[in-house]
Amino acid sequence: MLDSVFTLIIDTVAIVLAGALLLRFWMQAVRVRPPMELAQFTYQLTDWLVRPLRRVLPGAGGYDWASVIGAFLVALAATAVDLLLRGGFSAQTLLLLSLLRVVQWALYGLIGLILIEVIFSWVNPRAPLAPFVRALNDPLMRPLRRVVPLIGTVDLSPLVALILLRIAIQLVTTLVAALL
Repeated sequence: MLDSVFTLIIDTVAIVLAGALLLRFWMQAVRVRPPMELAQFTYQLTDWLVRPLRRVLPGAGGYDWASVIGAFLVALAATAVDLLLRGGFSAQTLLLLSLLRVVQWALYGLIGLILIEVIFSWVNPRAPLAPFVRALNDPLMRPLRRVVPLIGTVDLSPLVALILLRIAIQLVTTLVAALL
């Protein structure tokens, strides 16, 4: 009972922190300037980890690799705690599960961004955050919009993107289950 509560707390903290790190990476990768409040939240939450990592891993190719490595380290710590509570593990399993966990978090984050964009398009397309979310989704949605035709005025590319992301999550989940 206490193990599951402890695991829930660790996983929740890890998901929020790694999510902020992955968002920080994605904002820089797609070159989107976030709204001030979101930028302050993201940077204040992650600077303690990203700044020291940048001394070791400077950005290369226009990407903030320190944020990705930070998300991996968060996943590594959370996975280590989870595996310790289960009764031991090998280093190879720990590294692979941590990597798969970061991939899962990134895929779920993309799903969340797509859902937010869809809700904005239905409720308030001119919301202050709508252009920011649209810009974050654009690298994923642009290729799909070229392939998926509009049905009347309805864009079905978010639905296709959600299905493809769910398939990817299912593949990652199958790999995780095979390792455990």
